[in-house]
Amino acid sequence: MEYSEKVASVAAKVQQQLGVIQTEEATKNAFVMPFISTVLGYDVFDPQEVIPEFTADVGVKKNEKVDYAIIRDGEVRILIECKKASEPLAVDHASQLYRYFTVTNARIAILTNGVTYQFYTDLDSSNRMDKKPFLVLDLNDVDESLLPELRKLTKDAFDLDSVINAAERLKYIGEIKRTLVSQFHDPEDEWVKFFASRVYDGSFTKKVREQFAPLVREAASQFLNDQVNDRLKSALDSRFSYSDREPSNGNEEETDDASYGTGVETTLEELEGYRIVKAIACSEVSSQRIAHRDSKTYFAIFLDDNNRKPIARLHFNGKSKKYVGTFDSAKNETRHLLNSPDDIYLHAEEIRGAVRNYLD
Repeated sequence: MEYSEKVASVAAKVQQQLGVIQTEEATKNAFVMPFISTVLGYDVFDPQEVIPEFTADVGVKKNEKVDYAIIRDGEVRILIECKKASEPLAVDHASQLYRYFTVTNARIAILTNGVTYQFYTDLDSSNRMDKKPFLVLDLNDVDESLLPELRKLTKDAFDLDSVINAAERLKYIGEIKRTLVSQFHDPEDEWVKFFASRVYDGSFTKKVREQFAPLVREAASQFLNDQVNDRLKSALDSRFSYSDREPSNGNEEETDDASYGTGVETTLEELEGYRIVKAIACSEVSSQRIAHRDSKTYFAIFLDDNNRKPIARLHFNGKSKKYVGTFDSAKNETRHLLNSPDDIYLHAEEIRGAVRNYLD
């Protein structure tokens, strides 16, 4: 399994089980330990690699614990503090990490609720943990550009110096990206004024600000959609050629196949659903074996790009109701009503089962 697939499999587990995780201990067991094991590659049951409830005396505070310490070459290298999954992370959650950072050899500290992982180091002052993370990984929305740096903290590819050298760049890029997201969703006066001044010649009054704030927000949203659609069109142009299909065997799957590549419009929602199915399925097989084709009636997802190996179908073309179709061992389809693409995670076991049926 490639590294991105390992991250995707843990992310799929988190998204599937998040609603039933209520306590900090459940968060550790269901989310954090699999992250340490699968994503970082350390044996959570080997005390020479991972120490749970790690204790070190810190000044007058005795017997305080940090949830996990990751060991390399007999030294503490990474500290991890956990909060329950339903609790948003805040800087005051990191007080123990701050104290432990000064009395161990750790250069990396992680604050997490099992869904979001905030990575800290000591860029601002040597041996003192920074107040802002240099890397933030959100398993609800994985930024794959961060994965090469994250991989450098794994057991097999540990390269602390490289991570530290890249940390400042990652920190500022991350903060700028989060600022852009914030401004796109709720633009501040200076942001609105910046754009308004380039298209409006009058004074920037309160009335002008109220006029342009929603315009800036809408323009930003349309710009992002245009960029995404341009990239999707380029990526999909070569995917929907009828000549690339396998010969029909006459069943219902191939009957609808005739509409592949003939005026079919693939939506962002269908691609979001595809990514969710792919994240679930890659716990069983390489993500490279998961393929998709669109038609006028449904969006099909196959194993090995073989229409005789259906994994799921996305019925997203209806005006009001949307469904995901899953398949049993006899390739009988069952449709499940969805409120949103995220509801696909509720049917993760059926999707994995469909994949396993073709591996026997």
